[in-house]
This record gives sequence, C-alpha cells and structure tokens, in this order.
Amino acid sequence: MVNRRRTAIGATVSAAALAGALALATGLATAGQHGSDPVGAAGGSVDLVDTVRLPDGFAPEGIAIDAERHTAYVGSLADGAIFRADLATGVGELIGDAPGTASVGLALDARGRLFVAGGAAGDARVIDADTGDLLARYELATMSESFVNDVTVTDAGAFFTDSTNPVVYHLPIDAAGALPDAAQVRRIPLTGDIVYGDGINANGVTVSPSGANLIIVQSNTGLLFTVDPATGVTGRTGVVDVNGDGLLVGGDGLLVVDQTLFVVQNRANTLVELQINAAGSQGDIVGRSTDERFDVPTTVAAAGDLLYLPNARFGVEVTPETTYEVVAVPRP
Repeated sequence: MVNRRRTAIGATVSAAALAGALALATGLATAGQHGSDPVGAAGGSVDLVDTVRLPDGFAPEGIAIDAERHTAYVGSLADGAIFRADLATGVGELIGDAPGTASVGLALDARGRLFVAGGAAGDARVIDADTGDLLARYELATMSESFVNDVTVTDAGAFFTDSTNPVVYHLPIDAAGALPDAAQVRRIPLTGDIVYGDGINANGVTVSPSGANLIIVQSNTGLLFTVDPATGVTGRTGVVDVNGDGLLVGGDGLLVVDQTLFVVQNRANTLVELQINAAGSQGDIVGRSTDERFDVPTTVAAAGDLLYLPNARFGVEVTPETTYEVVAVPRP
C-alpha cells in the first residue's frame, strides 16, 4: 500500500553551489526513462532540492522532469502510481489513479503529456501531467511474455523498448499532436547487430544528438546500440574506454545532454558519462561517478545543473514502511 500523503524535503541547495562537488571516479555498473530525452540548460538561478522523499512503499523506477517548471514525475513499480514533485520546494503529491500495474520508464512531451511504459503488463499509458487523468492506454505487446521497459519522445512520436522481445513500439504523433488510434501503433522488429539473450535485454532508450537515431542500452550485455526508428535496424555503438572494457552491464536509464550521454548502472550505483558523436554510433567514456546516497538508482533526468536519480533499492523488501527517495548530483 502506498502512503498517499504530501511529502516535503529538508535539504535545499543551490544548483550552482553544487556544481563540481561530486568527484568523478574511475571504476563502478543499470536500468528506465525513464525521462531519457535530450535537454538543455534550464532552471536558471532557482535553488533546487537535492533530495526528494517519496511516499513509503512507493518502489520507484522511472523519472521525467519538466525543467522549465522544475517539476519531477516519478513512477511506481508497486502499483503504477505517479508522484509529482516541485524541485524548488521539495513538496510532492500523487496525481491521478494508480492502475494497479507497474509504471516503469517515463517521458514527457512538449504538450504536457506523460508517456508511461507498463512493464510486464505489456502496455503504454498517456497521462495528463497537470491533472493525472488518463488520456489513452495502448496494448503494445502481442506476445505471451513481455516487459515494456522505457520510453522516449521524438518529433515522430513515442518509442518504447521491450526487454523480453526484440521489438520497439512506436506511437506515431502527428504535427497537430493527436495521439494515435490503437490500429496505428507500430511494432518494429529490431534487426542488425543486437542479439537478444537471457535476462534484461533492451532497456533504456533516448535520442541521439542529431535526432536521427534512437540509442538503447542492452542491460545483460552492457552494449549500446543505435536504432533506425523507421526500420528497426540496429548498429553497435563503438565505445572507447581507456580504463575498462567499455561494457555497461546493468545499464538502465539513459539521458542525452548536448553531446553527452549519461548511462545509469543500477546495481553498481554508478553514473557513466560518455562523449558521443551526433549519430550516437561512437562514444568515449570520460567519467564514472557515484554518490554515497545511491541505493540502486535506475533512471536519470536533468533540471538546471543537477541530475536526479530515483533509488529503486532493488533487493530490499517492499513493505508499506519501506522508504524511498530521489537524489540529485551535480551535472559534470
């Protein structure tokens, strides 16, 4: 059961003052969207909280942030509830009705709609980010087993990964912003370099700096791939890592900021920073960082000079009293 009270945060820090406070380390390994879209430097001089307390028993996974409004959205694996928090005050509340199935990766579009990956339910939901009202629900998976894991939004619509089946689901959105009918949903087989195996396959998804490709991380192999969003053809991203093997095993949430790709390695409590080319086909690992507050972070989103990561705390029993939070670290 989720505690549906409003919550507030004690610690408030200046985003500018935090910059540079996190030491980059070499050596550490994650998975969602979620909020995994390219962002710019928004947030100005507004002071932002560095920790957001979530309702007890919430079991978070995905995060998306409206950087202009300093508002974060976090989804629950426990019952699919959505928690909205003001990052300037630390106050938050649950919005809308929980569906009773998981909310995994999240992504916002420019029209204030929250796209939600439904995990083992095999569905996608679209929610009004202001009211929490359900705008649409789509049955994506036609297979007996599926795990719709993460989502990203482009000019062409929303794209969802499936960690069980080698396919990307596309909800096409027209220029007027109309959501598609169920019959318009595309199921695009993944071909090319990616090979599915046991465990969690395609996980986090984002958009390349050029906007031409999707970028996905395969959690069980630690490999990055570009995906042609029209055809589903994948190409392995070449990764240069002078201090390691270049693998991102346990890779979960992805975030692109300009030419930088951030990859969360959840169980390794690590945030990896890569400099990538415009297409996302080549990248250099330039930093690995951790924080003493990380407790199996899954996804990442940006506001101002900060990166926010929800702690999923995988391995800890989920009870009505289990505590959860989102923590912020300076953007390198």
